Amino acid sequence: MLAWLGIGNLTESVYRAMLADHTASVQQLAQRLGATEKQIRHALDQLADLSLLTNDESGSLKAVGPSVGLTALLAQAEQEVLERQQQISATREAIAAIALEQERQAQRELSTRLEGIDAVRARIEQLSRNVHSECVSLNPRSTQTPDAKSASTPLNQAMLARGVAMRAIYQESYRNDPALVTHARWLTGLGATLRTASTIPMLAIVYDREVALLPLDPHNSRLGAVEVRSPGMVAAVYALFEQIWAGAMPFGEPAPVDADGLNPQDKQLLSMLAEGHTDEMAARKLGVSLRTVRRMAADLMERLDARSRFQAGLAAGRRGWV
Repeated sequence: MLAWLGIGNLTESVYRAMLADHTASVQQLAQRLGATEKQIRHALDQLADLSLLTNDESGSLKAVGPSVGLTALLAQAEQEVLERQQQISATREAIAAIALEQERQAQRELSTRLEGIDAVRARIEQLSRNVHSECVSLNPRSTQTPDAKSASTPLNQAMLARGVAMRAIYQESYRNDPALVTHARWLTGLGATLRTASTIPMLAIVYDREVALLPLDPHNSRLGAVEVRSPGMVAAVYALFEQIWAGAMPFGEPAPVDADGLNPQDKQLLSMLAEGHTDEMAARKLGVSLRTVRRMAADLMERLDARSRFQAGLAAGRRGWV
């Protein structure tokens, strides 16, 4: 019953016997409890250590009443339990802090924020030098600036010379930029494989299916990028590339025109019109000028006999054009 207070069975029996008869001698206690005198003396020492024995006026040992002695022991045990609980709580918090720091460290190792275009280009140079087998990229028209091409040209040439497989998707509107056409022809001449798509969601580069670079802001790649090494994230970016690649046109081939006389850009614009996109948004997504979008929209509206862009999108849907 009292083991939780550090009192064994025999010691408890001795305590109870002394409460009933404090005049009992060691020999009498041994006889009553069926124990040796040595065991009784050991029990008495334990009771004394627990402050459950005291001396009466005659100097004889007397058991301290349970309401005083045992209650004090219980209070001490409860305090020890409380302190233990506090220690456990503190240890739990320490473990949680260590786990959180480990998780944050793992995240830092799996993703790195690159601030500004200079930091991004420096990292691209390092990754380009270390890539072993493959480099794939999505290239919106807005990112194909002269300085970007100047920075990437020697890196691409070196990768291709080492036998790195390079696949890149450019925006269909590249055809309107002679410099981009020249650059694309130069890349294909070195062994790169290029395709074109009407819209590209963002700039993205994947090295060896292990590292991906994504812009901090999809609409402004000059702000910086995030380098991702998480296998799941890299796989998702690579899957996006493959999905766009599957529907893209090989570089150099004319844009296909379907039976309704629509090319991929026409269809994409009609979808945007049906969704209520503004001319500005459509121009940005197609990588063409606002003037070009308005001309294309006007031609499509005339063919569909529509009074508004939204009406043109709906009419195209009814005809099965999109």
